[in-house]
Amino acid sequence: MSQCSLEGAGGPEEEENRWPPWLKPLLKEQFFVHCKFHGDSHKSECNMYCLDCTNGPLCSLCLAHHKDHRTIQIRRSSYHDVIRVNEIQKYLDIGGIQTYVINSAKVVFLNERPQPRPGKGVTNTCKVCYRSLVDDSFRFCSLGCKIAGTSRGFEKGRENLLMETEDSSSSIAIGKNITNLQSFSPSTPPLTTSSNCRIVKRRKGIPHRSPMG
Repeated sequence: MSQCSLEGAGGPEEEENRWPPWLKPLLKEQFFVHCKFHGDSHKSECNMYCLDCTNGPLCSLCLAHHKDHRTIQIRRSSYHDVIRVNEIQKYLDIGGIQTYVINSAKVVFLNERPQPRPGKGVTNTCKVCYRSLVDDSFRFCSLGCKIAGTSRGFEKGRENLLMETEDSSSSIAIGKNITNLQSFSPSTPPLTTSSNCRIVKRRKGIPHRSPMG
């Protein structure tokens, strides 16, 4: 089975076609809910997905109707959906996505997990949600971020933002230069009360004659 790549750029149609048709629906699904068909069974938790049908999450009992289809299992880590690398890499190129080891198995997260601010000493972050990444070889923290980060719209938006930032920086620099020039201009000293009054000469004292000898 050939892998579908998320890299590259082309026209809108080409860009849409380079993603497998099941990927976007997969990322929008809500897993670990009770199956609407087998709700009475203790195995009714929906943590499976059929890549051929893409008709919603499935429970283990639903798989009987998908015997010859490509199915994958979704797992949970800290309330976020993950999938094992050895399952997803059969159908999708996951290069550039951060992998994690959970229960002795390598996994990737399905969707982004934004971080308020990167930790100290972090030099590499997800290109989309800025979550800290452990290695410079990774560019994204999840499948969803790779889809967003490799789209033409995202790259164009980032270029526009960079241009706006540069223009804003130039305006700030010009403003600072004007302020500095103004600070070097000589200022007129304020008028004081004493400067408005006439300077009165000191009156001479009354002359005294020397005593008669």
